[in-house]
Amino acid sequence: MADQNEPNPEARPQGTRTRTNPLPNFLLSVKLKYVKLGYHYLITHAMYLLITPLLILSLLHLSSLTPDDMLHLWSHLKFNLVTVVLCSALMVFLATLYFMSRPRKVYLVNFACYKPDPERMCTRELFMERSAQAASFTEENLAFQKKILERSGLGQKTYFPEAILEVPPNPCMAEARKEAEMVMFGAIDALLEKTGVKPKDIGILIVNCSLFNPTPSLSAMVVNHYKLRGNVLSYNLGGMGCSAGLISIDLAKQMLQVHPNSYALVVSMENITLNWYFGNNRSMLVSNCLFRMGGAAILLSNRSSDRRRSKYQLIHTVRTHKGADDKCYGCVFQEEDNNKKIGVALSKDLMAVAGEALKTNITTLGPLVLPMSEQLLFFATLVARKVLKMKIKPYIPDFKLAFEHFCIHAGGRAVLDELEKNLDLSEWHMEPSRMTLYRFGNTSSSSLWYELAYTEAKGRIKKGDRTWQIAFGSGFKCNSAVWKALRTVNPAKEKNPWMDEIHEFPVHVPKVAQIVS
Repeated sequence: MADQNEPNPEARPQGTRTRTNPLPNFLLSVKLKYVKLGYHYLITHAMYLLITPLLILSLLHLSSLTPDDMLHLWSHLKFNLVTVVLCSALMVFLATLYFMSRPRKVYLVNFACYKPDPERMCTRELFMERSAQAASFTEENLAFQKKILERSGLGQKTYFPEAILEVPPNPCMAEARKEAEMVMFGAIDALLEKTGVKPKDIGILIVNCSLFNPTPSLSAMVVNHYKLRGNVLSYNLGGMGCSAGLISIDLAKQMLQVHPNSYALVVSMENITLNWYFGNNRSMLVSNCLFRMGGAAILLSNRSSDRRRSKYQLIHTVRTHKGADDKCYGCVFQEEDNNKKIGVALSKDLMAVAGEALKTNITTLGPLVLPMSEQLLFFATLVARKVLKMKIKPYIPDFKLAFEHFCIHAGGRAVLDELEKNLDLSEWHMEPSRMTLYRFGNTSSSSLWYELAYTEAKGRIKKGDRTWQIAFGSGFKCNSAVWKALRTVNPAKEKNPWMDEIHEFPVHVPKVAQIVS
């Protein structure tokens, strides 16, 4: 999802100045039903935790018995066959219930992010030059794009596909397929090299790309290229926006619950070639300024033998969908402009909708991850305000007590600024998101993985660390994933797109980066 620095531009005369809509403080007001939903998830998924202490207590009690006690118990049971049968049946039932209700653990074996060739690099000046040479934009809208780009937080080394950099541009199906193959196969090749997994071993394949959905599908393209086995469970998710990457992770998690000893390959990407907007509707021009080329491949496993070599364990996924509300549904909308040119329009309500979706998702996630002390303070304050109608200041939970690392979708500078303020995060916590936006731009659903790769390249991931990935996108959706590091990640042994230049980061990102014409 891209953030909109110019609200409802299509309704304004050219050159009119407007006030930026900030992201609302989504933590000031929450609904009890979402707190209830969070506790429902906690109780549902943690039922096996209640059984475990009972089994442990039973074993401890049995271990404390003396030989005389055991002899007495045996003498008693020897003449009470019904009791023996009932106790045995109860123990078998409890053991079966424990193993049946316990969810399979899902491990992230490794992941890889695609880094395009230097020939695809696009500076801010080159962006403006190619936009002017396209001969599609008015002078006023070229100036508008320049203003957006200067304040976007993007640097001088983002990437575009060849079809957009050509003069004149060459957006066509063949070039779009070429871009998709380059991104997907580049990321998957790197991942298979890292993990040593053979394509034939992959049982589940999920590909998500919001705006490019050819026939055969992108997932079929992967199956064909890598000659995956005939019974592979293949899924292709389209039109689900920048949060689709975590939807794919959640789908893979659900599939791994019912297919034992399986590998799941998730590929997250976006396609720029056929989705560059060549019109003059300003609400559609913002995407041109922010979205860039990129993609990631992730390998998940439910094999217990893979735990030792895996990097992370998936602890929670929480999905929020606001599509039932018309305003939320239409705030990011692909459509034709007045001249029949297709683009993605961002409405003036985007920031407010994003804040509401984030609030709902965070409120649901809180009971699953926050320490009990934070939950008690938050819940007591919430009940006092909502039930007892007391006029007291709302308590904002400290999510830094639940997570060591934050990977927030790099949709744009404005959203990152507001999330930093609302969640009371430090520059250190926001660094992976800001540097990803600066170095690679908004790569849509794959941006979270560039951020995690940055964190690894900096040597920040230690065994036991918890990482929160949160993304939002069209629909309107907000999704979260929580990962626990199974080992300390040694950056010297890593191969990711940051490693050859990580010493240059972080860099200062000016509020306005002047573009020299």
